[in-house]
Amino acid sequence: LRYRYTMADVNWEEIYGKLPTGADERQARFDMFDSFDPNGNGILSLAEVDKAMRDVLAIDEIFDAKPAMMRAFQAAKNRSGRDKEDIQADYIEKLEFKYFLLCLKQYFEYFVAFKRIDGDADRRVSIDEFKEAMPEITKWVGEIGDVEGEFDKIDSNDGGLILFEEFCKWAMAKSLDLEDPDSADE
Repeated sequence: LRYRYTMADVNWEEIYGKLPTGADERQARFDMFDSFDPNGNGILSLAEVDKAMRDVLAIDEIFDAKPAMMRAFQAAKNRSGRDKEDIQADYIEKLEFKYFLLCLKQYFEYFVAFKRIDGDADRRVSIDEFKEAMPEITKWVGEIGDVEGEFDKIDSNDGGLILFEEFCKWAMAKSLDLEDPDSADE
């Protein structure tokens, strides 16, 4: 049985509505940061972010998308340019939180795309799954001439399978965009 995420599986409006990333949502973002920070120390650990995904945001799709959350956390935690030796370099600060939320949106979209082509849900994409998903992939990134060559480029560790991290790098380079979430209901 092959399982694929469809646009109907994801309530994009609910998700985007709960992630205050707009210029006019600064105070809501700061309030959300404070609710993510139960000990009030002004920094967020990965464990605090993970727990808040479930308890504060209450968006099951994102809570279940650990790889997307991890990528967003890793991208945001060093946004301030802190020295790697600084203990706070392993945490998200309040001024990095907006970037975290923006990354979370983007990586969650990549996660949904990845899950849509990962036919056996093993969190890896084989060449056969990649070829089978080519009609969808073409919608997201445009025509791909040499499918096997493209697969080999994405599989940067030469493991014979595409991992989520590899997929994300490729998706960014290709400006992957799932079909317009707002048009999914039409």
